[in-house]
Amino acid sequence: MAEIIRFFRSQFFVTPPKPTSDLTGKTVLVTGSNVGLGKEAARHFTSLNASTVILAVRSLEKGEAARADIESSTGRKNVVKVMQLDMASYSSVLDFCSRASKELQRIDIAVLNAGVIRGEWEIFEQDESTITVNVVSTFLLAFALLPKLVETSTRFNTRPTLTIVTSEVHAWAPFDERKAPEGEIFARLNESVMDGKKVNLPVRYQVSKLLEVLFVRAFCERYPAEQVPVTVNMVNPGYCRSDFGRELPAVVRIVSYFIMRTTEVGSRTLVHAGLQGVETHGKYLSDCEITEPSPYVRSVEGKGDQERVWKELVGKLEGIKTGITKV
Repeated sequence: MAEIIRFFRSQFFVTPPKPTSDLTGKTVLVTGSNVGLGKEAARHFTSLNASTVILAVRSLEKGEAARADIESSTGRKNVVKVMQLDMASYSSVLDFCSRASKELQRIDIAVLNAGVIRGEWEIFEQDESTITVNVVSTFLLAFALLPKLVETSTRFNTRPTLTIVTSEVHAWAPFDERKAPEGEIFARLNESVMDGKKVNLPVRYQVSKLLEVLFVRAFCERYPAEQVPVTVNMVNPGYCRSDFGRELPAVVRIVSYFIMRTTEVGSRTLVHAGLQGVETHGKYLSDCEITEPSPYVRSVEGKGDQERVWKELVGKLEGIKTGITKV
């Protein structure tokens, strides 16, 4: 109940402040940035004088349209660049990171915003598509970008930030898959039927956001701020208007509209998180403040499940590319 109250208080009574900072000379990368929160965050970063803003998108055509719109609204030309990234494909993720490492002088802020909430069951890269995109590919991308972020820190005497966009719905996830035998959480997540019932995919989205929170916390416990020159944090943008839930039933989308923040207002939280420093390493940000994740995440049970998720996901990532998780 406390989490529900916090949700409605945030939605109706809190307006995140507009970001203010000078990003002259900085390079910012935002995934899932041709529409919605990612696009509006990229617009803010461009307005804050970032020297380069990378739109990492699946569709180059839509990315170019977003670039033109951002350039028109900000009056800044030759700042926004479009690069292709398909989070449903591990090879695309790795190819993108290889290209970014070679072509970009630096990456100061990386906001990993791309995600999906599905209406239909589908398998991508041997996993249910929500898990592939929101969890496995997100952290494959994070690990593959880390060397460039570390290089940026060393070369330019700065501390880059890697932000994972998660959600308050992590607190609502039932996460029945945690009851699976040791080493089989992700296998259970691939079952379309549990306890005789079809998996509820909007609930699966909640689980994916919980897995993100658990994995970031596990990473930052193993690699504390003093051991890695990159701040890794996570942000809850709130419930926002976007194309994100386009596969949800129409009645859900209509009712939700009256609760949602505007996309621009929600995007402020992404920008705020990307601008933060070492004090946010491993932290969960909401309404532009450091807040606590769900009670379950902080519980003894949650800690145990966190370690299981870490072990299984690291194993999956190493299976995709040997050595990828070595920091």
